[in-house]
Amino acid sequence: MKLQRRLIASMVLATLLPLTAHAQMVLKSHDTHPAGYPTVVAVDNMGKKLDAATQGRIKVQMFPGAVLGQEKEAVEQVQLGAIQMARISLGVIGPVVPEVDVFNMPFVFRDIAHMRAVIDGPVGDELLAKVTASPARLVGLGWMDGGARSLYTKKPVRKPEDLKGQKVRMMGNPLFVDTMNAMGGNGIAMAYGEVFTSLQTGVIDGAENNPPSYFTANHYTTPAKYYSQTNHLIIPEILVMSKVTWDKLTPADQTLVKKLAREAQMEQRVLWDKSVEEYSGKLKAAGVEFIAIDNKPFFDATAPVRAKYGAKHVDLMNRIAAVK
Repeated sequence: MKLQRRLIASMVLATLLPLTAHAQMVLKSHDTHPAGYPTVVAVDNMGKKLDAATQGRIKVQMFPGAVLGQEKEAVEQVQLGAIQMARISLGVIGPVVPEVDVFNMPFVFRDIAHMRAVIDGPVGDELLAKVTASPARLVGLGWMDGGARSLYTKKPVRKPEDLKGQKVRMMGNPLFVDTMNAMGGNGIAMAYGEVFTSLQTGVIDGAENNPPSYFTANHYTTPAKYYSQTNHLIIPEILVMSKVTWDKLTPADQTLVKKLAREAQMEQRVLWDKSVEEYSGKLKAAGVEFIAIDNKPFFDATAPVRAKYGAKHVDLMNRIAAVK
């Protein structure tokens, strides 16, 4: 019994001590995106660099395609330390770090270049620090580019009036539903897995997403073949590590992980841009009509949404707007 108690005590102590120079740690990293997706590739490459820099002491094992669960379940496992890293959307972070919700608002970024300047600069660093300091038991490592979301519908949309009467699927968040309603359509909250059938059967008239998702989900094979480039939502994603795992790393290894996460942040966007170009080409070849539009009427129409949901983030929104 005494030996058993000593063994248990040593196991508990091992979970609390920082990683030593001779111990090995395998970081399980979760992503809902499939293998080959830019976020998956970037984090996988980060793991290879980490393996080389630590001479095999720290490795990353990728689990793409939601094999460890959907985001909500995966984040809960990250918080417990059962999964060590994850690329996640901001929706699951907002309840504990309200400041990140500012990125979810329509047209908070002028364009992709503006969004990247924000997440690469002081505002991005500040929000990562707020995630780390929050009760969420997560450490913000870096940002990932989720692209710009635009409309794909059965009828062409060039101005807000064209959306009148059209039922458009939105992510299940009142902010996003209100955004579509303000833009002139009828926002319908719906699970992503239901969109294809709903487009085919006429339950909805359209949806919104980036070109890679539009193609890989086969939504372009439905009657929704008009892609209107509203770019109404430009929402970055976040790479996090379990606080349980972070506290086991030495300060030197923590610095290394942060450095490599920043490199992954920069690498992912290069991969993302190539992906957008590739899938946009495939969509056009498949008969999808890309419609360039004047975004200002949509920006003006969504002003009440920014006022409603941004009331708590006025200073932060002003700082974002000031970024060149």
